[in-house]
Amino acid sequence: MESQRTIGSRASRVTGARSIRPGQLLLSQCGRIANKNLVAAATSETVPVAPTPTNYKGVSLPTPPSGSVPAAGNILPFTPSLKDSNAVTAKAKQQAPMDGNEATAQIAYAVSDVTFIYPITPSTTMGELADQWSSEGRLNVFGNVMSVTEMESETGAAGALHGALAAGSLATSFTCSQGLLLMVPNMYKISGELTPCVLHVTARAIAKHALSIFGDHQDVMAVRQTGWAMLCSHSVQEAHDMALVAHLATLRASVPFVHFFDGFRTSHEINTIETISNETVKALLNKPLYVDAIQHHRSRALNPTHPHQRGTAQGSDVYFQCAEAANPFYDRAFDHVVAAMEEVAAVTGRKYKPYEYYGAEDADKVIVIMGSGSQAVEEAVDYLNANGHRVGVLKVRLFRPWKAEAFLEALPASARKVCVLDRTKESGSYGEPLYLQVATTLHEAELEDPSLTRRYVVGGRFGLASKEFLPSHAVAAFENLDAEKPMRDFSVGIVDDVTHRSLPASKLLPVGVSTLPTGTFECLFWGMGSDGTVGANKEAIKIIASNTSMSAQAYFSYDAHKSGGVTVSHLRFGPSKIRAPYLVQQADYLAVNHQSYLAKYDTLSAVKPGGVVVINTRFTNVESLSNYLPAKVKKQLAALKPQLYLIDALAVAKATGLGKHVNMVMQTVFFNLSGVLPMERAIALLKKSISKAYERKGPEVVAKNHAAVDAAVSSLCKVEIPASWGELETAAVHPNPPSKVASSSRLEFLEKVAQPMLALEGDKLPVSVFSPEGFVPPGTTVIEKRAIASSVPIWKAENCTQCNICSFVCPHAAIRPSLAAPSELGSAPATFNTIDAKGPGMKGLKYRIQVSPYDCTGCDLCTHACPDNALAAQPINSVLEEQSINWDYATTLPGRTALMDPASVKGSQLQPPLMEFSGACEGCGETPYVKLLTQLFGDRLLIANATGCSSIWGGSAPSNPYTTNAEGFGPAWANSLFEDNAQFGLGIATGAAQRREALHRRVQEALASGVSVSAGLREALARWADHYQEAEVANVVAKELQPLLEREKDAVPSIYAEHDMLHKPSTWIVGGDGWAYDIGFGGLDHVLASGENVNIMVLDTEVYSNTGGQRSKATPMSAVAKFAAGGKERPKKDLGAIAMSYGDVYVASVSLHANYGQVVKAMTEAERYPGVSLLLCYSPCIMHGMTGGMCSSLDASKMAVESGYWPLYRYNPSINEDATHHRFQLDSKKLKSELEQLLKHENRFQILARKAPEVAGKLHQDLDEAVHARHDRYKSMAAGDYSAPGHAPSRDVSPKASCDEPKKGGCCGGNGNC
Repeated sequence: MESQRTIGSRASRVTGARSIRPGQLLLSQCGRIANKNLVAAATSETVPVAPTPTNYKGVSLPTPPSGSVPAAGNILPFTPSLKDSNAVTAKAKQQAPMDGNEATAQIAYAVSDVTFIYPITPSTTMGELADQWSSEGRLNVFGNVMSVTEMESETGAAGALHGALAAGSLATSFTCSQGLLLMVPNMYKISGELTPCVLHVTARAIAKHALSIFGDHQDVMAVRQTGWAMLCSHSVQEAHDMALVAHLATLRASVPFVHFFDGFRTSHEINTIETISNETVKALLNKPLYVDAIQHHRSRALNPTHPHQRGTAQGSDVYFQCAEAANPFYDRAFDHVVAAMEEVAAVTGRKYKPYEYYGAEDADKVIVIMGSGSQAVEEAVDYLNANGHRVGVLKVRLFRPWKAEAFLEALPASARKVCVLDRTKESGSYGEPLYLQVATTLHEAELEDPSLTRRYVVGGRFGLASKEFLPSHAVAAFENLDAEKPMRDFSVGIVDDVTHRSLPASKLLPVGVSTLPTGTFECLFWGMGSDGTVGANKEAIKIIASNTSMSAQAYFSYDAHKSGGVTVSHLRFGPSKIRAPYLVQQADYLAVNHQSYLAKYDTLSAVKPGGVVVINTRFTNVESLSNYLPAKVKKQLAALKPQLYLIDALAVAKATGLGKHVNMVMQTVFFNLSGVLPMERAIALLKKSISKAYERKGPEVVAKNHAAVDAAVSSLCKVEIPASWGELETAAVHPNPPSKVASSSRLEFLEKVAQPMLALEGDKLPVSVFSPEGFVPPGTTVIEKRAIASSVPIWKAENCTQCNICSFVCPHAAIRPSLAAPSELGSAPATFNTIDAKGPGMKGLKYRIQVSPYDCTGCDLCTHACPDNALAAQPINSVLEEQSINWDYATTLPGRTALMDPASVKGSQLQPPLMEFSGACEGCGETPYVKLLTQLFGDRLLIANATGCSSIWGGSAPSNPYTTNAEGFGPAWANSLFEDNAQFGLGIATGAAQRREALHRRVQEALASGVSVSAGLREALARWADHYQEAEVANVVAKELQPLLEREKDAVPSIYAEHDMLHKPSTWIVGGDGWAYDIGFGGLDHVLASGENVNIMVLDTEVYSNTGGQRSKATPMSAVAKFAAGGKERPKKDLGAIAMSYGDVYVASVSLHANYGQVVKAMTEAERYPGVSLLLCYSPCIMHGMTGGMCSSLDASKMAVESGYWPLYRYNPSINEDATHHRFQLDSKKLKSELEQLLKHENRFQILARKAPEVAGKLHQDLDEAVHARHDRYKSMAAGDYSAPGHAPSRDVSPKASCDEPKKGGCCGGNGNC
């Protein structure tokens, strides 16, 4: 039989495992055996076999199954012995560079049958890898391809996970943060059923006063009560090893496990690790203990051949007892973890313990900690012990179940003072979870044994949202223990000048002293989001780790902008293992990939004296560079005396066809100057990695990158730093433009919070400068002035026809029309030329189109959209100063918003955009819709914004692009969560409506009571009361009422108290397709059915663009996306048809880039409609991979509309149907191009065409047929025929016709209401 105990063998699942005879285990009321038998089973004692019952008190019982099929009674969790004599020998060690996500995903994929996934940063990568490997046909250790299913939400993923486990599968999933919280109900169910399972969690901050995607332990600590064991990894290597420990232990213990590690700090850190091969994992799982455990799990599955019932309802008589019946399994879970760790140690040589001590044997002070921070503490411990101290660190890996005896055994008996560091915060608690666990353990031990020396225990917090935790911070915690009265409940790594609970800076570990292993080489690369710097550095570190004997580490930090933001790559390599979980502090090599960063940020602050500095700049000699650099930077360079190299990488990139992507040019320079590999070898490896990384984008992209590598080194030049730079005075030089300095004094927030954060100095800010509720004032993006464009549009007045289309399509509101009377231009700059304005009401005015070069992102959309060739792209450096002065002057001109109808393309652009300079990608397809929304209704907008791209570019502190008009009115914007945005928006609308109704009642009561007020106030209140639901009237009257109420507020105090509700707001629920089609669809559908007066705008990029381009139900058939690596085989959800089926929802499908007038009309109609409205907005995204880049999104949008891929229509229930008027209006009436033209234009469709042309061809044909069928259906609807499948007829308020044959049933079943 032993030969059949093979994981890959189908026979092993039936014949190779021990079977329990029918009737051997009798169920008690709570679905488990009697307590005596349960305890015996949990301790592996022999259980007497009971006879199979056939009746009970004369009542016949169901016949049990016969043969080898497991009985219904065999539903107990697995209870193996702790030791297994079948040893597995260690295999040869294999090293590979990878991040924590990949290290974990490799194990999870190897040992699981099924996974259900949903994207959430930073865990998404694990799901993406599982999907990719599955699409490639990779086999797990069972010889199967893992089944990977993307769900609509984490709630759905957890429910499906529970179902797969109930069906007997080995299932897993990956999540974090709010996603983990959404799984809590099912986590209780899975643990309550004692089901083996592992959830891999990249521990992340919880959205509270603000959202943060970065790592801490708030999420995992929020599920510690669910009954799941909790196993923590402290490094990338441990993430790999503990993943296997978790999967082994859950099979042993029949207790589900949360395996967690720090989000970003571990999940995204690349490090050299020793991998565990699938052969080794398979050998472990082939041990009889695990074969039996897996078979037992499958035998407990729901199956009609051996049925049982689970998930019953219990009363107060038995629920408590059943909850306590699980105690033996949790009592032994700790020992199962130890056994699993020993098994992993036997095959890897890496020994782990649930509680592991590191440091002096006779330590008097010990820090207790979980997660990656322990590595920083280890460095601190080594430093202090080398300098005569006696300290140590106790690393906690197993948090649940907690084993007090094992913890006490690991803690040195000599320790007199203990500091517990938690990476979480529980407001209002006496202490954080790990501290409370440790304090309770020590206290109870002292109570049980009074002879024990009492230990002094303090707790503190560190590292929330990936806040840096350095060895010096750990030393500060040790120093705190030396105090006469150590501080309790402290924070470390920040300055708390409000409650004064932060520890002071360390005195024993001065700034500048390195605790890294000798010989470690550190590098910093300052790049720009979407320029490829991060990707290139990931490849570089993998090349070094895979082709040298050195250990390597890489980590990447980002600012809040989507693309065009700052990225900093932190690379280390050296002869010793690198365990530093913090950013580079002293770089041997610094590359600044964008010259403007030298003036904006302190890029030189972390450079070692005498190191290497490489600057990408168009100023490639000392003279020109000296004229450009601020004096402060020149003085820094003179003091540091680095080896300074200059290269015009942008010129090389453009010459080789890469545009702004300088990453491979700068990477080649790095290999040339670092000497980490022989240059010929480095070039060959770099080109190989390019071929692999860019093969999805086609051979042309690969060839261009190869050419850039070949051209890089010859363009590099070394320069000597003039000694005169060290003598410069710096006080008089300010690197920021005058407009930025002038605007910064407007608000204290801008000066004290925004400016330091934008300069990447936010880590230095104290607690006192922040608003504790996280509120941000409007219009803070005005001071950013990023100047990230390589070229900007310059107006050619002689060609301009004043259509304002350039302004209309601009995603960042960086180009606008200006109108001025000649008398207002007396002080205009000399280059501020104008032409006579055209159009009604424009006589005597001058017109100009003006760009803000500091705010333009260089997407080139405006130049492509201009029908008159009236814009020309110019290098930014040639026009920056001149056009910046012109922009500043243009902003001083008075607005002329009443000259044209705002509800027109040209007139809308005379309204100030109240959403400007967002952090969106250049050429973003989402922002033009929201910008237009603010131009049409901005002074009364209430926006509920779903988490996603639009919440990140629209609400990443300190940048708030939503601003105000001259009166101080503007959009009020809020984000709740991802999944609840529709409900959140409905709540806002309902709350505002209720307050306005109450105010209306008070006004009516005041008017009726004859309250003594002026005639003017009485008349205005009466007008408002008559028209309070009509925004065009009510809001005008509301402005008249403000000064009147201010003067007479004592007469009508209840009205004055609510005077801000006199204005009628326009509520818009805004979000992307991931929210609307997937995770938030349930709520959105409820709002659609509510009939309330709310507006919904779906910014449809057809992927989860915010988390990196995963498939949503909006993703079209045949498109390749993450989570759909083999191309999406199912059609896109028709959200418009679903909404129209209600009959009373206004629905419009629009494409701003394809039809300017239609989107304005649809927005205006939607806002005016007195019910629910839904706008589906086609939003081209960088993830689509359009030929020609984002500037070609205009062409792509037109192709999408003209081919029928994206139909334009408006469904307006307020129209009364007759022979000539129809509620459904098809605005794209004719198909003018072939679908294939669009598909060839976008890489998301061409990836599959290159990889599997036959499959792509079939899917493209299916998509084309579906597009034409839909167009035919819409043409019928536009003619009043709603009988097409999938489209319910509109609700009609007119009387229904009587049934002709009610007695025969008719079409209405005989009720006469056909």
